[in-house]
Amino acid sequence: MTYVSPPSTTSNTVDVVGSLGRCAEAGFSAAAAHLDVAAQRYEKLQVALDPRTGTYWTHMCPQERPCFSMKMLNEILAVQASIKDLFATHADAPELPAQYYVMASKVQGVFNLGGDLGHFADRIRSGDRHSLLHYGQTCVEAVHGNSVAFGLPLVTIALVQGDALGGGFECALAFDVIVAERSAKFGLPEILFNLFPGMGAYSFLSRRVGPVQAEQMITSGRIYTAMELHAMGIVDVLADDGEGEVAVRDYIAKNQRKRNAYLAMYRARRRANPVTLLELRDIVAVWVDAAMELGETDLRKMCRLAAAQDRRMASLQGRSQTA
Repeated sequence: MTYVSPPSTTSNTVDVVGSLGRCAEAGFSAAAAHLDVAAQRYEKLQVALDPRTGTYWTHMCPQERPCFSMKMLNEILAVQASIKDLFATHADAPELPAQYYVMASKVQGVFNLGGDLGHFADRIRSGDRHSLLHYGQTCVEAVHGNSVAFGLPLVTIALVQGDALGGGFECALAFDVIVAERSAKFGLPEILFNLFPGMGAYSFLSRRVGPVQAEQMITSGRIYTAMELHAMGIVDVLADDGEGEVAVRDYIAKNQRKRNAYLAMYRARRRANPVTLLELRDIVAVWVDAAMELGETDLRKMCRLAAAQDRRMASLQGRSQTA
């Protein structure tokens, strides 16, 4: 299977909606139609395909606080299902419909700020353990899907061009490769309101840097620079600010001839140090139990952090409107 090359653009990616007509005219209507149907379902995400490198891009683009709302989590799961369907539809094709999967953000200066803190506080105050558990289970299902490349022959890449905090950091940790711009910040602030990050941080960090350092990172609440995490081996590729997408394309081009070896190595990594969905679900249950024990002082801290995130998003939207 071959895909039509797009006209030259700044990002060299093909916007799904904009490219459908061109793809159909060139005789590639099947894949284009599949992506079109998928794209119509998303409000918080944008999907795109770079046919020259076989790269499937997903950008988070929330209009409200850039966190993992239930709506965004469900859309992430829908993207994962859509990619599985795409591969199944083209199972007999001579070429894979995609070779790389990249997750990034359209929000300036923010990859993702993590869990929906306002939702957490509301559920804890009302004693609604079931809803909190449902949120956590949905979150780790999405994280686990990313961590195993949806069970497909894909190399997965997280592109971090801003702050990745709490669940945003956990999300990035699940990918085969982390590309981060120098100004990106990473951290696990949950300790500030007497909680721990329960959607994958311990599992993924302990496998990358060991349990002792993972616990130090979790309990310190410290914010790390991309350069620090690159030195620790957590960030794989360090890019100059504004050059993140270029760095992703360069990484793909540089390693394309060795893709088979890298793909096999990442599969071996998952086998040698597996993070199972059962493990993630069990830890979510621990997180829910701990969350339900939070007092009003802790919940007020949680809400103040959520309010600060809302103010930051409002400021970003204000600047974009006046630009």
